[in-house]
Amino acid sequence: MELDAARTDSARLDIVVSGLASDAHTWNLVYLQLVLEEMGHRVTNLGACVPDGMLTSRCGQAAPDLVVISSVNGHGFQDARRVIGPLRARLASTPVVIGGKLGVDGAGGREEVLLAAGFDAVFEDGDAIPAFRRYVDRLAAGVRS
Repeated sequence: MELDAARTDSARLDIVVSGLASDAHTWNLVYLQLVLEEMGHRVTNLGACVPDGMLTSRCGQAAPDLVVISSVNGHGFQDARRVIGPLRARLASTPVVIGGKLGVDGAGGREEVLLAAGFDAVFEDGDAIPAFRRYVDRLAAGVRS
């Protein structure tokens, strides 16, 4: 990947990257931070094992252009459903996305449930990173869908 140094300040997003309360993994968060910084965006990485209240509070204070939640322990689906309500209460119009290994059972249906709960996008399949990059590029270009 090549650093997008040509990105103008108006096209640079302020992004919060965070893990969830039950997930102690950090490699995924560092990887996402590097991907986003290489794309030319400003990133605040809250780290792993972030309590729900801290995630909501820090995102409310930062007023980011995008919130990215990542989980790889297989319990992200449960944590995400719990945290999206308080996040939406503070950041009603801010895009909030989630990705990673969100379940342990391999059963489908998580994406639909998480979208209905208030997430703007779910990145869980094998094409997750390229799809995530396209999503962020659309946001930076001013496209909200």
